[in-house]
Amino acid sequence: MTTRVLIADDQSMVRRGFRMIIDAEPDLEVVAEAADGDQAVAACERFAPHVALMDIRMPTVDGLQATRRILARENPPRVIILTTFDLDEYVFESLRAGASGFLLKNSPPEQLIQAVRLAARGDALLDPGVTRRIIERFGELGMRDAEVPAAVAELTPREREVLELVAAGLSNAEIAERLVLAPGTVKTHVARVLSKLGLRDRIQAVVFAYEHGLTGRRR
Repeated sequence: MTTRVLIADDQSMVRRGFRMIIDAEPDLEVVAEAADGDQAVAACERFAPHVALMDIRMPTVDGLQATRRILARENPPRVIILTTFDLDEYVFESLRAGASGFLLKNSPPEQLIQAVRLAARGDALLDPGVTRRIIERFGELGMRDAEVPAAVAELTPREREVLELVAAGLSNAEIAERLVLAPGTVKTHVARVLSKLGLRDRIQAVVFAYEHGLTGRRR
């Protein structure tokens, strides 16, 4: 099945470059472009893309507002946030809004393709290096005094440990090495954590952990 992609960015050259990269892949197709958030929301309704590449800083309606509006709809696409800066102050809020990952605009083409394919199959782009820097800057912002959901009590001690390591930005391979487990076992633990907590992907797990102070850090 061909993955349908929307590109939302106020710079036409950026849109054109991304389109060339994506359309060169036999399993991917750009079905629409948008120059601002309003156009992005309308394009999602009209063209039903599977994945939306969303710039943050756009005129009229920015990417954050557009992401919230798009993800509030029924059967929304996966949203990947595009940013020029790896410490953009809007990135963390976009992830909290439900985006499935973020990508630097100067990332190599193969990483863009990987991000789209990961999002399309329900996974999330969680680059460890950039993620850890964003977590370091925005972790305290993400912590809230919200009541911890009852579902957290259903996690086993090992699953709770895995959640804390996911929140720290570790990959499955890194978690496996840290806990001396097989990568397949870690994958199973992650899947169970997501299922028990009703989360869509690893990105949501990171946000959830910080929202509820489940990162192993002291408040």
